[in-house]
Amino acid sequence: MELNNQPQPEVYSDKILDKTEGEGIDFVKQQHQIQIEDPDSWQNEEANHNFILASADALINWSRASSVWPVNAGLACCAFEMISTASSRFDISRFGMEIFRPSPRQADLLIVNGTLTWKMAPQLKRIYEQMAEPKYVIAMGSCAISGGLFRNSYAVVPGVNKIIPVDVYIPGCPPRPEALLYGIQMLHKKIKKQKNFEKRKSA
Repeated sequence: MELNNQPQPEVYSDKILDKTEGEGIDFVKQQHQIQIEDPDSWQNEEANHNFILASADALINWSRASSVWPVNAGLACCAFEMISTASSRFDISRFGMEIFRPSPRQADLLIVNGTLTWKMAPQLKRIYEQMAEPKYVIAMGSCAISGGLFRNSYAVVPGVNKIIPVDVYIPGCPPRPEALLYGIQMLHKKIKKQKNFEKRKSA
């Protein structure tokens, strides 16, 4: 068998590789001389998705209404209805209010339910004064609103508003837990309408 002594072409020689790469580079140079604009539309999209324009009052009032912490002033039978509101059936925690505070210094809502006597009135007023501003009061039940069946008694206060200011009244004897939840929603609407940065009047 005779060997072919003629030189075979080198497929992977340096010259061929350089030529191939050079052709590719020349093609890119010819076809891509125009500058590609940087798309900046993503900036507006990101801003639209991550920023909300609102007033400071709206933000503060939303946070307050979503985390009202009540202190219990259960004076009579209406207190059982309020306790039922915190159970799983009515779930007061939906409104961020499941924490009934043991101290008025940690609460901003005073729920007065039951008959308020004149002997108990100074203690109720003290609890209210110990609460931090802004603070709110709900009068739950006929006895807390007007004295109820005992309003003609010499020992009964004819309404909590004789002692402390009241924001929401919930009538009933006793009112059901659904009524208390509705009263809380009314309080939330009142909180969201507050003005937190009113200009002080010059003396």
